[in-house]
Amino acid sequence: MTSTKFDHLFKDSVLGHPAGLIVLFFTEMWERFSFYGMRVLLINFLTMTLVGFNPGWEWSAENAGALFGTYAMLLYITPIIGGVIADKLTGYRIAVVIGSIIMTLGHASMAFETELSLYMGLALLVIGTGFFKPNITSIISEMYAEKPEKKDGAYTIFYMGVNAGAFFGMMLCGYLAEKIGWSWGFGFAGIFMLLGTLQFWLAKPIFGGIGDKKKVNSPLETSQHENTDQDIEKPNPFTLVDKILIAICSVIGFGYAINDPLSKIGGIDLFSVFKIGSVSGQYVAVLFALALFLFLVISRISRYTKVIRDRMIAFIVFAFFTVFFWMSFEQGASSLVIFARDYIQRELLGNAAIAFNVINAALTLIPLLIITWVLYLLAKQTGKKIMGSNITLIVCFLGVWAVVVWMLNRDFNTKAYKVTYSQMVDGALTQKQTIIGVPNKLLNVGEEVQIIKKNKEGTSFAMIEGERLQKAIQKAQDLGTDNQIIQAKVTEVKNSWVEITVSWFSILNSFFIIVFASFFSKWWDSKYNPDAAVKYGLGLIITAIGFGFLAFGSFGLEQGMKASMIWLILAYLFHTLGELCLSPVGLSYVSKLVPARMIAFMFGMWYLAIAIGNKLAAVVGGQIEKITEHYSLATFFLIFTIVPFLAGAIVIALNPALKKLMHGVK
Repeated sequence: MTSTKFDHLFKDSVLGHPAGLIVLFFTEMWERFSFYGMRVLLINFLTMTLVGFNPGWEWSAENAGALFGTYAMLLYITPIIGGVIADKLTGYRIAVVIGSIIMTLGHASMAFETELSLYMGLALLVIGTGFFKPNITSIISEMYAEKPEKKDGAYTIFYMGVNAGAFFGMMLCGYLAEKIGWSWGFGFAGIFMLLGTLQFWLAKPIFGGIGDKKKVNSPLETSQHENTDQDIEKPNPFTLVDKILIAICSVIGFGYAINDPLSKIGGIDLFSVFKIGSVSGQYVAVLFALALFLFLVISRISRYTKVIRDRMIAFIVFAFFTVFFWMSFEQGASSLVIFARDYIQRELLGNAAIAFNVINAALTLIPLLIITWVLYLLAKQTGKKIMGSNITLIVCFLGVWAVVVWMLNRDFNTKAYKVTYSQMVDGALTQKQTIIGVPNKLLNVGEEVQIIKKNKEGTSFAMIEGERLQKAIQKAQDLGTDNQIIQAKVTEVKNSWVEITVSWFSILNSFFIIVFASFFSKWWDSKYNPDAAVKYGLGLIITAIGFGFLAFGSFGLEQGMKASMIWLILAYLFHTLGELCLSPVGLSYVSKLVPARMIAFMFGMWYLAIAIGNKLAAVVGGQIEKITEHYSLATFFLIFTIVPFLAGAIVIALNPALKKLMHGVK
């Protein structure tokens, strides 16, 4: 048997796979660590009160949603461009390094907490993701080109890295940001992005030529279903009209993405000339672009034979319902962050606090021990071959372990104190009480302390001292407003106390994926594997049930009242189950239903559907304050209960028609 460039990959085996896969595992893990670590902070930071224990920018939820939605939308557009650049010019490995460096600069920029640095940081993250996201998976595809039977196992290991990175990124970056300061969270994310890049680059010797050479055929250029005589499509090149329509739609779409936050935050409307009555000019332009895009898709589909045309119609139906799913699911990055912060009882006392600390310690330490063991196996197998890469990974893990130990020690050594303070209520000086948590410090009854509010409503307080106190005073002076600092006296020493961070709830998605992914995998491999449309419908309906729990849990909540965290935990559980039903189905059906000549275009359309869903999620989620003010919080969540439930019911009802349109594709 002749040797190939792939032979050396399987000589250094870890967990039955090439050591290079484990390097990619850690590369993706640190990228997801930084990405999700930043993602979980942004809305919280932008909407946090200007003066308080951990001040933010006090933007409205609508403005914060407009900016975050554009950021999330562009994250699904730039990888299309980044993939083309890697195919034509740089190769996959160089593209990954370029993307990593750009993202590192983005995180560093955001740590400065100025408006200019924030916008620059987000722009760099969008560009960097465009280079990184499509190309690291392409390296895996190339690594297993001669061993396709091992590819499923490889991607399973790889996506464990995705979820591990998301898990620890949201937990640790979120904790640092909320407990110490926002720049700590943004900066911590950037540090691990940089170290992850370095370990990937230093591991080059075990990859050989993998990922460096230009590929003649992209993995997206071939269809996975077998062609029959009726499947073979006629040549259908893009006409000049097609290209013009694509250009117009792209310009308008990008213009809307930029104009939405620009008009709401900066008051500059690039589409004001298109305004019709009370309808905003940007929405008129978007509707026009959608009409053109619909015409483009219909005109191209009509040129194919009946079987191909039917299959592409089925694909478009799936893409359409994908928008509704991501519009609902991605509330986890916008409205659910605000809900967790302002409406969930996150402060636990006594035995409840101890129980949470024990559970949180197990939830943190067990997966960290497992991943550290994987690092040990990699270092043992590769030895001096990639010593620099292994040392970099060891430094990364020492840093994570240090932060984890510090975090757990801080939480286990936080005591609760009841304090009294005076406050003007309806013109009269009134004595009030509250409970504060103080880490690693003992206070005595009768001791005078200074406290400050932690939220806009003033329903939660924290002790403030030292440098943080001086910053609060200085910021209030700069803004010409009250510094909100209150003199208080300790009246009672309580037992253990913990305040669960807002970001902690976001880790539940990654945790539930790890717990339930194997169950769903076995389900899909069994004789009970449902049709694609049924999976889609189940995904939407199960997600809707999650929002139903939130609507029920928030029913009747008045100003200052808090809901039990169990409702939010149940919501994340059902949202994850919905994701496991729907998310894996989409991309596989692109390759199965779409002809080779149009697959790149339809992949772009698929990511466009996800991008639109992400943008709608942030825009609609940004209305949480307005809808809650005019109606109720329960009404807001009922929207996300009813809409995806109806969408799921419709797509299940369409299953017989979709099966006919798919012409045997399963």
